[in-house]
Amino acid sequence: MAYEGMTQGGITRRRFGQAALATGGALLLPWATAARAEPKRGGRFRIGTSGTNASESWDPATWGTSANMGIGAFGCVYNNLVEIGADGSLRPELAESFEGQDSGRVWRFVLRSGVTFSNGRTLAPEDVLASMNHHRGEESTSAAKPILASVTDIRIEDGNTIVFELEAPNADFAYLLSDYHLVIGPAGDGGTIDWSARIGTGGYVVTEYSVGTRILMARRDDYWKPDAAWFDEIEVIGIDDVAARMNAIMTGEVDVIGGADIATVGLLARNPDVIVDEVTGTQHFTMPMFTDQAPFDNPDVRLALKYAINREDMVQKILNGHGRVGNDHPIAPANRYFAADLPQRAYDPDKARFHLRQAGMEGLSVDLHASDAAFRGAVDTAVLFAEHAAAAGITVNVVREPADGYWSNVWTVKPFVMCYWQGRVTEDLMFTQVYASSAPWNDTHWSNARFDELLVAARAELDDDRRRAMYYEMQQLVSDDGGVIVPMYANYVSVRRANVARNEQISSTAELDGWKCGERWWFA
Repeated sequence: MAYEGMTQGGITRRRFGQAALATGGALLLPWATAARAEPKRGGRFRIGTSGTNASESWDPATWGTSANMGIGAFGCVYNNLVEIGADGSLRPELAESFEGQDSGRVWRFVLRSGVTFSNGRTLAPEDVLASMNHHRGEESTSAAKPILASVTDIRIEDGNTIVFELEAPNADFAYLLSDYHLVIGPAGDGGTIDWSARIGTGGYVVTEYSVGTRILMARRDDYWKPDAAWFDEIEVIGIDDVAARMNAIMTGEVDVIGGADIATVGLLARNPDVIVDEVTGTQHFTMPMFTDQAPFDNPDVRLALKYAINREDMVQKILNGHGRVGNDHPIAPANRYFAADLPQRAYDPDKARFHLRQAGMEGLSVDLHASDAAFRGAVDTAVLFAEHAAAAGITVNVVREPADGYWSNVWTVKPFVMCYWQGRVTEDLMFTQVYASSAPWNDTHWSNARFDELLVAARAELDDDRRRAMYYEMQQLVSDDGGVIVPMYANYVSVRRANVARNEQISSTAELDGWKCGERWWFA
């Protein structure tokens, strides 16, 4: 039985259509409903992005968080087997349909017929097999390798069906295949893909490219999606300096920018030439501490630090109100199983002092390593935390680290640091990659047997209510016992020229409509 619904131990469509509700502020909620404006074709759409990289590659195994590759490659040149819609629902893309069997241990994806690559070749199952295997194997260094780590076999059945077998059931597996690394390219001889050729099934082809700075693309007249890819051309322009990006949108040098300057974006409210878009996504800022190293190996010390931070003050002073307070776990309001009813931890110096006394560590002094390489405003966040903690008798020594080499020399090396996470499309993926005892990026060295037990159980649980209860408990375990402070979730804030139109709903999975603005937006 296909994606529309399943029985006999299968997974129903209801499982894929849920999106958590976000509240607060004057946000344009990505799942709000409204009449759809009528799109039209034409024009060159110029996108100003951040995160340029002089060593960037078209090999998806190497992609980081660069918006150049996110918007240009993932959003315009390639497609995935499945995609996350603007409303947060999972839907088929290159797959015509898909289904989970054996309680989610086996997944079958039937490919669409008649889809062609930009070189004219028809999409075949062998292309999917080669694209997935590109990230697998002992020698793989792909950033997507952990996503496919549970896959024991991928094979072709009945000529047009791709079958994934997993080592254990995973009700969310289809969601994982929407990850931006897992795009589909054309297989060559020997089952390998020449990613440098930039050949995809997406709505645009690359006509000019300068590494790390500019991508120019032209629309394909034969694109298989009938109601997408409205622009004649798309130009992705790397503008790392936020002031320069803001100036570019104000002067009309570009039509949209991501990563707007939250300190000044409020000044644009009365400008009729531009529109500010804002949505609560999954990105969040963290302060991980090594739970196997003193003093952070003491749970009371961890709680003292969590009570010693004023989250509301940080949202106002660091994010200028463009975000929400965090609750010391990584699951964001945009996630399906966000524990909205989990009691919010408030700033309470007296409780912080209580936990220090419980630990026998009154007058605690800790070093917090910070650099704006972690996220814009990370040093200011650390300094503000030091001010908050002083009221609880805690001395936070802010150690300013150089931006160069921060992620290799400080993060996961020093015991208490500033960090940023894009978030993940599913709770399981976020927890599996970062918070499980064996997680590859466990930057707190935290280990909790109950959490690990729930993680495995929730992954295979098909009953939605029971699964939600498990993820709620896991969020509480991280919040109360874990080694991470999550002070705030940051909104995605972008600015577009008034002549750029879009649907009322925009995705919360990444900035600029989940990096899909090139496919989904148009000129009014």
